[in-house]
Amino acid sequence: MKYALATIAVLVLALGLTTEAVQVEENGLSFSLEAVKRLQELTENSALAGQQSPRLRASSGSLCADPMLPQEFMPLCRQRGASASLARLAMVPMDVCEICAFAACTGC
Repeated sequence: MKYALATIAVLVLALGLTTEAVQVEENGLSFSLEAVKRLQELTENSALAGQQSPRLRASSGSLCADPMLPQEFMPLCRQRGASASLARLAMVPMDVCEICAFAACTGC
């Protein structure tokens, strides 16, 4: 029984480390896959709230001011062209990125 629990714990830990290892690169900066997923959730919620779809043209001011935006995007928010970078990140295909078949994703 202890062996089974230890095996499950190791598998869960390995899965967590694998997810953290995938990085998405944009404009010279690197972001965790989880942070990009959170950005996509925020842009989808904004689109559902009746705003213009940030996937078409992200408003860096509104996204960067959102307290739910992961802090690792703050350096990007301070750069010129943040809107275009955030829009590109919001369009990264997660299913393809998780297997690293997308050029911006590394670390698989």
